[in-house]
Amino acid sequence: MNLTYTALSISGQDALNELFNDIKPALTERQALLESARCLYCYDAPCIKACPSDINIPSFITQIHAHNNEGAAKVIYENNILGGSCARVCPTEILCEESCVRNKEAECSPVLIGQLQRFATDNARFVGHPFAREDTTGKKIAIIGAGPAGLSCAHRLALKGHEVEIFEANQKAGGLNEYGIAKYKLTDNFAQKEVDFILGVGGITLHTNKALGKDINLKALTAQFDAVFLAIGLQNTRQLMLANENATGMQNAVDYIKVLRQSTDISALEIPVRAVVIGAGNTAIDIACQLRRLGTEDVTLVYRRGEADMGATSHEQMIARDHQVRIRTWSRPDTIITDASGAVTAMRFRRTHIESGSLTDTEHTFDIPCEAVFKAVGQTLHTPIDDNYPLHVSSGKVEVDKHFKTNIGKVFAGGDCTQVGQDLTVEAVQQGKLAALSIHDYLLPSSH
Repeated sequence: MNLTYTALSISGQDALNELFNDIKPALTERQALLESARCLYCYDAPCIKACPSDINIPSFITQIHAHNNEGAAKVIYENNILGGSCARVCPTEILCEESCVRNKEAECSPVLIGQLQRFATDNARFVGHPFAREDTTGKKIAIIGAGPAGLSCAHRLALKGHEVEIFEANQKAGGLNEYGIAKYKLTDNFAQKEVDFILGVGGITLHTNKALGKDINLKALTAQFDAVFLAIGLQNTRQLMLANENATGMQNAVDYIKVLRQSTDISALEIPVRAVVIGAGNTAIDIACQLRRLGTEDVTLVYRRGEADMGATSHEQMIARDHQVRIRTWSRPDTIITDASGAVTAMRFRRTHIESGSLTDTEHTFDIPCEAVFKAVGQTLHTPIDDNYPLHVSSGKVEVDKHFKTNIGKVFAGGDCTQVGQDLTVEAVQQGKLAALSIHDYLLPSSH
Protein backbone atom coordinates (compact mmCIF):
# COMPACT_ATOMS: atom_id res chain seq x y z
CA MET A 1 0.00 0.00 0.00
CA ASN A 2 1.32 3.45 -0.89
CA LEU A 3 1.64 6.02 1.84
CA THR A 4 -0.34 9.24 1.72
CA TYR A 5 1.89 12.18 0.92
CA THR A 6 1.50 15.91 0.77
CA ALA A 7 1.10 17.45 -2.66
CA LEU A 8 3.88 19.90 -3.46
CA SER A 9 3.70 22.64 -6.08
CA ILE A 10 7.47 22.81 -6.51
CA SER A 11 9.92 20.20 -7.70
CA GLY A 12 13.48 19.61 -8.78
CA GLN A 13 16.85 20.72 -7.39
CA ASP A 14 15.80 24.37 -7.14
CA ALA A 15 12.99 23.41 -4.80
CA LEU A 16 15.36 21.41 -2.59
CA ASN A 17 17.80 24.30 -2.46
CA GLU A 18 14.99 26.65 -1.48
CA LEU A 19 13.64 24.37 1.24
CA PHE A 20 17.06 23.54 2.64
CA ASN A 21 18.78 26.87 2.66
CA ASP A 22 21.52 27.45 5.19
CA ILE A 23 20.13 27.39 8.72
CA LYS A 24 22.92 29.65 9.97
CA PRO A 25 23.86 32.15 7.22
CA ALA A 26 27.53 33.06 6.90
CA LEU A 27 28.88 36.25 8.44
CA THR A 28 29.62 39.15 6.13
CA GLU A 29 33.13 40.58 6.21
CA ARG A 30 32.00 43.52 8.34
CA GLN A 31 30.19 41.20 10.77
CA ALA A 32 33.28 38.98 11.03
CA LEU A 33 35.57 41.93 11.73
CA LEU A 34 33.25 43.29 14.41
CA GLU A 35 32.85 39.86 16.00
CA SER A 36 36.58 39.15 15.94
CA ALA A 37 37.13 42.43 17.83
CA ARG A 38 35.14 40.98 20.75
CA CYS A 39 37.74 38.27 21.37
CA LEU A 40 39.88 39.05 24.44
CA TYR A 41 42.73 36.81 23.18
CA CYS A 42 42.97 35.15 26.57
CA TYR A 43 46.22 33.72 27.80
CA ASP A 44 45.62 30.02 28.51
CA ALA A 45 42.34 30.41 26.64
CA PRO A 46 39.55 28.17 27.96
CA CYS A 47 38.05 27.91 24.45
CA ILE A 48 41.12 25.99 23.25
CA LYS A 49 40.79 23.53 26.12
CA ALA A 50 37.13 22.99 25.19
CA CYS A 51 37.90 22.32 21.52
CA PRO A 52 38.23 18.56 20.90
CA SER A 53 40.56 19.21 17.96
CA ASP A 54 42.87 21.65 19.81
CA ILE A 55 42.43 24.58 17.41
CA ASN A 56 44.25 27.73 18.56
CA ILE A 57 41.08 29.79 18.55
CA PRO A 58 42.43 33.19 19.68
CA SER A 59 45.19 32.91 17.08
CA PHE A 60 42.87 32.39 14.12
CA ILE A 61 40.49 35.11 15.35
CA THR A 62 43.46 37.49 15.56
CA GLN A 63 44.26 36.71 11.93
CA ILE A 64 40.68 37.50 10.89
CA HIS A 65 40.87 40.83 12.70
CA ALA A 66 44.08 41.52 10.76
CA HIS A 67 42.26 40.82 7.46
CA ASN A 68 44.36 37.67 6.95
CA ASN A 69 41.82 34.97 6.11
CA GLU A 70 44.44 32.64 4.69
CA GLY A 71 46.47 32.85 7.90
CA ALA A 72 43.32 32.26 9.97
CA ALA A 73 42.30 29.23 7.91
CA LYS A 74 45.79 27.75 8.09
CA VAL A 75 45.75 27.98 11.90
CA ILE A 76 42.45 26.07 11.85
CA TYR A 77 43.60 23.46 9.33
CA GLU A 78 46.81 22.78 11.25
CA ASN A 79 44.75 20.90 13.81
CA ASN A 80 41.46 20.27 11.99
CA ILE A 81 41.62 19.74 8.26
CA LEU A 82 37.80 19.49 8.21
CA GLY A 83 37.48 22.85 9.90
CA GLY A 84 34.95 24.04 7.32
CA SER A 85 32.39 21.33 8.02
CA CYS A 86 33.06 21.36 11.76
CA ALA A 87 32.31 25.09 11.78
CA ARG A 88 28.87 24.22 10.45
CA VAL A 89 27.97 21.06 12.39
CA CYS A 90 30.00 21.21 15.61
CA PRO A 91 27.93 21.90 18.77
CA THR A 92 30.01 24.97 19.60
CA GLU A 93 27.34 26.10 22.06
CA ILE A 94 28.41 23.33 24.48
CA LEU A 95 32.13 23.38 23.62
CA CYS A 96 34.28 26.41 22.80
CA GLU A 97 31.53 29.01 22.98
CA GLU A 98 30.26 27.73 26.31
CA SER A 99 33.80 28.21 27.67
CA CYS A 100 34.23 31.70 26.23
CA VAL A 101 34.99 34.24 28.96
CA ARG A 102 32.62 36.69 27.27
CA ASN A 103 29.80 34.70 28.85
CA LYS A 104 30.88 36.24 32.15
CA GLU A 105 30.93 39.78 30.81
CA ALA A 106 28.01 42.21 30.93
CA GLU A 107 26.63 41.07 27.57
CA CYS A 108 26.60 37.38 28.67
CA SER A 109 27.22 36.37 25.08
CA PRO A 110 30.18 34.35 23.76
CA VAL A 111 32.27 35.23 20.75
CA LEU A 112 30.70 33.45 17.76
CA ILE A 113 33.67 31.14 17.33
CA GLY A 114 31.94 28.66 15.04
CA GLN A 115 30.78 31.34 12.62
CA LEU A 116 34.20 33.00 12.64
CA GLN A 117 35.78 29.64 11.85
CA ARG A 118 33.40 29.27 8.93
CA PHE A 119 34.20 32.78 7.72
CA ALA A 120 37.93 32.02 7.73
CA THR A 121 37.70 28.68 5.94
CA ASP A 122 35.12 29.93 3.42
CA ASN A 123 37.05 33.02 2.47
CA ALA A 124 40.66 31.83 2.44
CA ARG A 125 42.12 31.84 -1.06
CA PHE A 126 45.13 29.56 -1.15
CA VAL A 127 47.40 29.10 -4.14
CA GLY A 128 47.65 25.33 -4.12
CA HIS A 129 47.26 23.33 -0.93
CA PRO A 130 48.17 25.20 2.28
CA PHE A 131 50.48 22.40 3.47
CA ALA A 132 53.40 20.65 1.77
CA ARG A 133 54.12 16.94 2.15
CA GLU A 134 57.33 15.73 3.74
CA ASP A 135 59.73 13.49 1.81
CA THR A 136 58.26 10.16 0.82
CA THR A 137 58.74 7.33 3.30
CA GLY A 138 57.91 4.41 1.05
CA LYS A 139 55.24 3.24 3.51
CA LYS A 140 51.67 2.49 2.43
CA ILE A 141 48.60 2.69 4.66
CA ALA A 142 45.08 1.50 3.91
CA ILE A 143 42.17 3.42 5.40
CA ILE A 144 38.74 1.82 5.49
CA GLY A 145 36.08 4.51 5.51
CA ALA A 146 36.16 7.99 3.97
CA GLY A 147 34.27 9.80 6.71
CA PRO A 148 35.74 12.53 8.93
CA ALA A 149 38.03 10.15 10.86
CA GLY A 150 39.31 8.44 7.73
CA LEU A 151 39.85 11.68 5.80
CA SER A 152 41.60 13.34 8.74
CA CYS A 153 43.88 10.33 9.19
CA ALA A 154 44.64 10.16 5.47
CA HIS A 155 45.55 13.83 5.25
CA ARG A 156 47.90 13.73 8.24
CA LEU A 157 49.61 10.55 6.99
CA ALA A 158 50.02 12.08 3.54
CA LEU A 159 51.65 15.14 5.11
CA LYS A 160 54.13 12.79 6.80
CA GLY A 161 55.19 11.46 3.41
CA HIS A 162 53.27 8.19 3.39
CA GLU A 163 51.17 6.85 0.52
CA VAL A 164 47.54 6.37 1.51
CA GLU A 165 44.71 4.45 -0.10
CA ILE A 166 41.17 4.99 1.17
CA PHE A 167 38.47 2.35 0.64
CA GLU A 168 34.92 3.66 0.91
CA ALA A 169 31.79 1.49 0.76
CA ASN A 170 29.57 4.25 -0.64
CA GLN A 171 29.65 5.91 -4.02
CA LYS A 172 30.99 9.15 -2.55
CA ALA A 173 33.50 10.00 0.15
CA GLY A 174 32.53 12.17 3.12
CA GLY A 175 30.81 9.73 5.47
CA LEU A 176 28.19 11.39 7.66
CA ASN A 177 29.04 14.79 6.21
CA GLU A 178 27.86 13.52 2.83
CA TYR A 179 25.12 11.12 3.87
CA GLY A 180 24.02 11.77 7.45
CA ILE A 181 24.00 15.49 8.32
CA ALA A 182 20.82 17.55 7.97
CA LYS A 183 20.63 19.08 4.50
CA TYR A 184 20.23 22.59 5.95
CA LYS A 185 23.54 22.33 7.86
CA LEU A 186 25.80 21.38 4.95
CA THR A 187 24.52 23.05 1.79
CA ASP A 188 25.86 23.63 -1.71
CA ASN A 189 27.63 20.25 -2.03
CA PHE A 190 30.04 21.38 0.68
CA ALA A 191 31.04 17.87 1.79
CA GLN A 192 32.44 17.01 -1.66
CA LYS A 193 34.25 20.33 -1.94
CA GLU A 194 35.95 19.56 1.36
CA VAL A 195 36.90 16.07 0.18
CA ASP A 196 38.49 17.56 -2.95
CA PHE A 197 40.41 20.05 -0.80
CA ILE A 198 41.78 17.26 1.41
CA LEU A 199 42.78 15.07 -1.53
CA GLY A 200 44.58 18.07 -2.99
CA VAL A 201 47.51 17.52 -0.65
CA GLY A 202 48.57 14.58 -2.82
CA GLY A 203 49.61 11.05 -1.89
CA ILE A 204 46.02 9.89 -1.32
CA THR A 205 44.15 7.49 -3.61
CA LEU A 206 40.41 7.11 -3.11
CA HIS A 207 38.54 3.92 -4.00
CA THR A 208 34.74 4.11 -3.73
CA ASN A 209 32.18 1.28 -3.77
CA LYS A 210 34.64 -0.90 -1.85
CA ALA A 211 32.96 -2.43 1.21
CA LEU A 212 34.77 -4.28 3.97
CA GLY A 213 33.79 -7.94 4.02
CA LYS A 214 32.50 -7.77 0.45
CA ASP A 215 35.02 -6.14 -1.87
CA ILE A 216 37.99 -5.98 0.51
CA ASN A 217 39.10 -7.91 3.60
CA LEU A 218 41.57 -7.38 6.41
CA LYS A 219 43.68 -10.42 5.55
CA ALA A 220 44.52 -9.06 2.12
CA LEU A 221 44.93 -5.47 3.30
CA THR A 222 47.30 -6.33 6.16
CA ALA A 223 49.39 -8.35 3.71
CA GLN A 224 49.49 -5.56 1.11
CA PHE A 225 49.88 -2.50 3.36
CA ASP A 226 52.21 -1.51 6.17
CA ALA A 227 49.26 -0.48 8.38
CA VAL A 228 45.46 -0.35 8.26
CA PHE A 229 43.17 2.24 9.84
CA LEU A 230 39.53 1.36 10.48
CA ALA A 231 37.17 4.34 10.29
CA ILE A 232 34.02 2.34 9.64
CA GLY A 233 31.63 4.31 11.84
CA LEU A 234 28.36 2.85 13.09
CA GLN A 235 26.35 1.41 10.23
CA ASN A 236 23.31 -0.32 11.77
CA THR A 237 20.27 1.23 13.46
CA ARG A 238 19.01 -0.08 16.80
CA GLN A 239 15.61 -1.71 16.65
CA LEU A 240 12.55 -1.13 18.84
CA MET A 241 12.03 -4.90 19.29
CA LEU A 242 8.29 -4.55 18.68
CA ALA A 243 5.85 -6.50 16.52
CA ASN A 244 5.22 -5.06 13.04
CA GLU A 245 8.60 -3.31 13.00
CA ASN A 246 8.91 -4.04 9.27
CA ALA A 247 5.48 -2.60 8.47
CA THR A 248 5.06 -0.16 5.59
CA GLY A 249 5.91 3.28 6.91
CA MET A 250 8.51 2.13 9.46
CA GLN A 251 11.86 3.65 8.49
CA ASN A 252 15.34 4.23 9.85
CA ALA A 253 15.95 7.97 10.11
CA VAL A 254 19.52 7.72 8.82
CA ASP A 255 18.35 5.89 5.69
CA TYR A 256 15.81 8.60 4.89
CA ILE A 257 18.37 11.37 5.51
CA LYS A 258 20.79 9.60 3.16
CA VAL A 259 18.18 9.46 0.40
CA LEU A 260 17.23 13.09 1.00
CA ARG A 261 20.81 14.32 0.88
CA GLN A 262 21.41 12.58 -2.44
CA SER A 263 18.08 13.58 -3.98
CA THR A 264 17.90 16.02 -6.86
CA ASP A 265 14.11 16.07 -7.22
CA ILE A 266 11.76 16.73 -4.33
CA SER A 267 8.85 15.15 -6.18
CA ALA A 268 10.60 11.78 -6.01
CA LEU A 269 10.69 11.82 -2.20
CA GLU A 270 8.11 10.04 -0.06
CA ILE A 271 6.76 12.69 2.30
CA PRO A 272 4.20 11.63 4.93
CA VAL A 273 1.42 13.94 6.05
CA ARG A 274 1.92 12.92 9.69
CA ALA A 275 5.10 11.45 11.14
CA VAL A 276 6.46 10.23 14.44
CA VAL A 277 10.17 10.36 15.24
CA ILE A 278 11.46 8.12 18.01
CA GLY A 279 14.70 9.28 19.60
CA ALA A 280 16.37 12.18 21.37
CA GLY A 281 19.70 12.79 19.64
CA ASN A 282 20.81 15.05 16.83
CA THR A 283 19.66 12.56 14.20
CA ALA A 284 16.14 12.67 15.65
CA ILE A 285 16.15 16.47 15.52
CA ASP A 286 17.59 16.46 11.99
CA ILE A 287 14.97 14.13 10.54
CA ALA A 288 12.11 15.89 12.34
CA CYS A 289 13.10 19.35 11.08
CA GLN A 290 13.75 18.13 7.56
CA LEU A 291 10.32 16.49 7.40
CA ARG A 292 8.75 19.80 8.39
CA ARG A 293 10.69 21.61 5.68
CA LEU A 294 9.55 19.02 3.15
CA GLY A 295 5.94 19.67 4.02
CA THR A 296 4.96 17.06 6.61
CA GLU A 297 2.12 18.76 8.45
CA ASP A 298 2.47 17.10 11.84
CA VAL A 299 5.78 15.84 13.26
CA THR A 300 6.00 14.53 16.81
CA LEU A 301 9.32 13.60 18.39
CA VAL A 302 8.92 11.17 21.29
CA TYR A 303 11.49 10.24 23.95
CA ARG A 304 11.25 7.81 26.84
CA ARG A 305 12.96 10.13 29.36
CA GLY A 306 12.89 13.86 30.08
CA GLU A 307 14.36 16.78 28.14
CA ALA A 308 17.38 16.97 30.45
CA ASP A 309 18.43 13.49 29.31
CA MET A 310 18.07 14.15 25.58
CA GLY A 311 21.23 13.64 23.56
CA ALA A 312 20.44 16.68 21.43
CA THR A 313 21.65 19.94 22.90
CA SER A 314 19.21 22.61 24.07
CA HIS A 315 20.21 24.55 20.96
CA GLU A 316 19.16 21.64 18.73
CA GLN A 317 15.93 21.24 20.70
CA MET A 318 15.18 24.91 20.07
CA ILE A 319 15.74 24.39 16.33
CA ALA A 320 13.12 21.62 16.47
CA ARG A 321 10.64 23.91 18.21
CA ASP A 322 11.35 26.66 15.69
CA HIS A 323 10.32 24.14 13.03
CA GLN A 324 7.11 23.51 15.00
CA VAL A 325 8.10 19.96 15.89
CA ARG A 326 6.11 18.69 18.86
CA ILE A 327 8.35 17.09 21.52
CA ARG A 328 6.77 14.58 23.92
CA THR A 329 8.91 13.15 26.69
CA TRP A 330 8.45 10.40 29.29
CA SER A 331 6.90 8.12 26.67
CA ARG A 332 8.13 4.70 25.54
CA PRO A 333 7.23 2.98 22.23
CA ASP A 334 4.67 0.30 23.06
CA THR A 335 2.78 -0.83 19.94
CA ILE A 336 3.02 -0.30 16.19
CA ILE A 337 -0.56 -0.05 14.95
CA THR A 338 -1.22 -1.10 11.35
CA ASP A 339 -4.20 -1.48 9.04
CA ALA A 340 -5.32 -4.65 7.23
CA SER A 341 -2.73 -4.14 4.49
CA GLY A 342 0.15 -3.90 6.98
CA ALA A 343 0.73 -0.15 6.77
CA VAL A 344 1.36 1.99 9.85
CA THR A 345 -1.64 4.04 10.96
CA ALA A 346 -0.53 5.05 14.47
CA MET A 347 2.08 4.55 17.16
CA ARG A 348 1.10 3.72 20.72
CA PHE A 349 3.27 4.96 23.57
CA ARG A 350 3.31 4.10 27.25
CA ARG A 351 3.93 6.86 29.75
CA THR A 352 7.03 6.46 31.91
CA HIS A 353 8.45 7.96 35.08
CA ILE A 354 11.36 7.52 37.46
CA GLU A 355 10.69 5.19 40.36
CA SER A 356 13.43 4.28 42.86
CA GLY A 357 15.99 5.68 40.46
CA SER A 358 14.88 3.57 37.49
CA LEU A 359 12.80 4.30 34.41
CA THR A 360 9.46 2.62 34.95
CA ASP A 361 6.31 2.16 32.87
CA THR A 362 2.97 3.49 34.04
CA GLU A 363 -0.47 2.12 33.16
CA HIS A 364 -1.25 5.07 30.87
CA THR A 365 -0.91 4.87 27.10
CA PHE A 366 -1.74 7.19 24.20
CA ASP A 367 -1.80 6.88 20.39
CA ILE A 368 -0.33 9.23 17.79
CA PRO A 369 -1.89 8.80 14.32
CA CYS A 370 0.71 8.80 11.55
CA GLU A 371 1.64 7.41 8.15
CA ALA A 372 5.34 7.03 8.95
CA VAL A 373 7.54 6.30 11.96
CA PHE A 374 11.22 7.20 11.85
CA LYS A 375 13.56 5.37 14.21
CA ALA A 376 16.45 7.47 15.49
CA VAL A 377 17.32 5.46 18.59
CA GLY A 378 21.04 5.12 17.96
CA GLN A 379 23.50 3.38 15.68
CA THR A 380 25.35 0.12 16.29
CA LEU A 381 28.62 -1.32 15.09
CA HIS A 382 28.78 -3.77 12.21
CA THR A 383 32.16 -5.44 11.72
CA PRO A 384 32.28 -7.74 8.68
CA ILE A 385 35.70 -9.07 9.66
CA ASP A 386 37.36 -12.31 8.61
CA ASP A 387 37.09 -15.15 11.11
CA ASN A 388 40.89 -15.17 11.36
CA TYR A 389 40.86 -11.47 12.26
CA PRO A 390 38.32 -11.01 15.09
CA LEU A 391 38.25 -7.50 16.48
CA HIS A 392 37.86 -7.06 20.21
CA VAL A 393 34.62 -5.19 20.83
CA SER A 394 33.44 -3.75 24.14
CA SER A 395 30.04 -2.13 24.80
CA GLY A 396 29.33 -2.22 21.09
CA LYS A 397 32.51 -0.33 20.09
CA VAL A 398 35.95 -1.39 18.84
CA GLU A 399 38.52 -1.61 21.63
CA VAL A 400 41.67 0.46 21.08
CA ASP A 401 44.57 1.40 23.31
CA LYS A 402 45.82 4.93 23.90
CA HIS A 403 47.57 4.80 20.53
CA PHE A 404 44.34 3.78 18.73
CA LYS A 405 45.76 0.33 18.10
CA THR A 406 43.38 -2.64 18.02
CA ASN A 407 44.10 -6.20 19.10
CA ILE A 408 45.00 -7.06 15.48
CA GLY A 409 48.56 -6.46 14.36
CA LYS A 410 49.02 -3.48 12.01
CA VAL A 411 45.37 -2.45 12.52
CA PHE A 412 44.35 0.85 14.13
CA ALA A 413 40.86 2.33 14.54
CA GLY A 414 39.25 5.68 15.26
CA GLY A 415 36.05 7.69 15.03
CA ASP A 416 32.54 6.65 15.98
CA CYS A 417 33.39 2.94 15.77
CA THR A 418 35.61 3.19 18.87
CA GLN A 419 34.75 3.72 22.52
CA VAL A 420 36.91 6.88 22.63
CA GLY A 421 35.20 10.25 23.15
CA GLN A 422 31.78 11.38 21.98
CA ASP A 423 30.19 10.58 18.62
CA LEU A 424 30.86 14.03 17.17
CA THR A 425 32.37 15.02 13.83
CA VAL A 426 35.05 17.08 15.56
CA GLU A 427 35.93 14.12 17.81
CA ALA A 428 36.25 11.86 14.77
CA VAL A 429 38.56 14.36 13.09
CA GLN A 430 40.74 14.53 16.20
CA GLN A 431 40.92 10.76 16.54
CA GLY A 432 41.86 10.39 12.89
CA LYS A 433 44.64 12.93 13.32
CA LEU A 434 45.99 11.35 16.52
CA ALA A 435 45.76 7.86 15.04
CA ALA A 436 47.78 9.05 12.04
CA LEU A 437 50.54 10.26 14.36
CA SER A 438 50.49 6.90 16.17
CA ILE A 439 50.66 5.03 12.87
CA HIS A 440 53.58 7.22 11.79
CA ASP A 441 55.45 6.44 15.03
CA TYR A 442 54.62 2.74 14.60
CA LEU A 443 56.03 2.69 11.07
CA LEU A 444 59.03 4.95 11.72
CA PRO A 445 59.82 4.70 15.44
CA SER A 446 63.19 6.40 15.01
CA SER A 447 61.71 9.49 13.31
CA HIS A 448 61.71 11.45 16.59
